[in-house]
Amino acid sequence: MSRKRVVVAGLGDAGILTAIRLAKHADVVGISVKPGLVSGQELGVRLSRPDDWARDYWIPFDRFRGLDRVRVVQGTLTGLDLAARTVFGRRDGDDAPLAEEYDALVISTGVANGFWRQPTVQSAAEVDADLRAAHDRLAAADSVIIVGGGAAAVSSAANMATTWPQKRVDLYFPGQRALVEYHPGIWRRIEGRLTSLGVGLHPGHRAVVSNGFTGDEITGEPVTWSTGQPAAGADAVVWAIGRVRPNTDWLPPDLLDERGFVRVTPQLRVPGHRGVFAVGDIAATDPLRSSARNRGDALVAGNIRAEFADRKLRTFRTPGRRWGSLLGIQPNGLEVFFPTGRTFRFPSWSVERVVMPLIVRWGMYRGVRENPRVAG
Repeated sequence: MSRKRVVVAGLGDAGILTAIRLAKHADVVGISVKPGLVSGQELGVRLSRPDDWARDYWIPFDRFRGLDRVRVVQGTLTGLDLAARTVFGRRDGDDAPLAEEYDALVISTGVANGFWRQPTVQSAAEVDADLRAAHDRLAAADSVIIVGGGAAAVSSAANMATTWPQKRVDLYFPGQRALVEYHPGIWRRIEGRLTSLGVGLHPGHRAVVSNGFTGDEITGEPVTWSTGQPAAGADAVVWAIGRVRPNTDWLPPDLLDERGFVRVTPQLRVPGHRGVFAVGDIAATDPLRSSARNRGDALVAGNIRAEFADRKLRTFRTPGRRWGSLLGIQPNGLEVFFPTGRTFRFPSWSVERVVMPLIVRWGMYRGVRENPRVAG
């Protein structure tokens, strides 16, 4: 029997892991607007220490051993014909038409969010230039305001205050506490950390933003508040207000929910369409879209194999609260925050010798080369 073909539409965090898991069992084609993994994780480290961030979260595709069997195409998706089981797009470079047939399709094109997650075709040089431009803008500022109460905002405040202790850093958020999607004990712990770093904390501030504003750039104008406080000014303003937009313009509208995310069953399959799955931030699993952070890639890969073999599909179970590292790798190690509110710290030596090289690069990604693969 001929091998099945799987198209993975979007090679971000979830898509690339799904493609790697399927590469030994099917002919896999991955389609991406980027020339490598450009993760949406750890915004604070990305802004304050871009070289450290790039080491772990900006990795060209040819460095992934697990993608050696995957045909990667860089291009923009423009359409999906469900009856013909074909995705359409345009290739980067020559703008030639792209058409890929599939036996199974994984929709993992993610979301746009702020200036750090945009569905634009970029070269490696352009990715590097974006990283450097945002860092240089913030490095030159004597004062920074971060607007938002989620993980990206909190991580940005903490990492900027750590990297630039002389800089005035203020965090404004609409509720009485930030990180409302996490266990309350986690915010209490992070609040103490931010205070010790000298970050100004300003609860109860909801920014005035226009309907079309999405925080796609670092601004310099004063921020005004619909909650009545005086305007606040700084040399640079980072908007981490969570106005995510699903990258679903290429999909038929009947696949989407009222917010534009892809509807899925508990098995992460698109209802009514055998062989079509969605995973990551684009999948409307639950309000937190938690298949992006809870091994949804493993479940989708397993369910595709099960469907090919006419076996029963497994069900995705959500954790109820967000969890993760929040602040990224710090000089004293990596702290992970669990849904229960408990924490665990990996000391720096274990991060350098065990967590990143063995658990992440080998365990998750099945091997990451130090240098690009040489053809021939």
